[in-house]
Amino acid sequence: MANEKKYYVVWQGRKRGGYDNWTDCKAQIDAFAGARYKSYPSPAEAEAAFRAKPPAFQPKPKEIRRKSGAGSPIKDSICVDAAWNTATGAMEYQGIYFKTGDLLFKQGPFADGTNNVGEFLAIVHALGYCKNKGLFLLPIYSDSRNAIGWVQKKKANTKLEHTPRNAELFDILTRAEQWLRDNSYRNPILKWETRDWGENPADFGRK
Repeated sequence: MANEKKYYVVWQGRKRGGYDNWTDCKAQIDAFAGARYKSYPSPAEAEAAFRAKPPAFQPKPKEIRRKSGAGSPIKDSICVDAAWNTATGAMEYQGIYFKTGDLLFKQGPFADGTNNVGEFLAIVHALGYCKNKGLFLLPIYSDSRNAIGWVQKKKANTKLEHTPRNAELFDILTRAEQWLRDNSYRNPILKWETRDWGENPADFGRK
């Protein structure tokens, strides 16, 4: 029998927020001292729980990862990140030129979004930016494995519910998927290794 879908809330970890899969949740709390998190059966319950005080008991991760030994990140690159507002449920994303810290783009906030959707849109936005500027080999970093996988498959495999409030966001999501189908790119899309390198330079710094 297949496992039921779960939604995760991280109150204390590398990045606070809601996550719709264990992989992204675990990346925030694995080997993080004092991590506080919990799973819920629905997005609504997870959002309500995040706004409340965290439960007293938090299960420990089943394993502790060691550093990946990923070396150093490439300075000549774009780093992207998304942020989910715990009070409003709004999402926004941005892209930073790593070498100088310059802000290249910033979009949102969009109502009723998720971190993964924001990360996906940020990567596609960065790809479009690079294509327009002729930066065909510039690497793009994201700390979301899910979003990177979605881009590779040209499809955002989100469980986010379509509501009147997030109609604009879903329209942008559809156009991003279409852009991926209509365009080719050579930019490497790389995983930002938070355990080795610290926080993603594009992080919104709202922990």
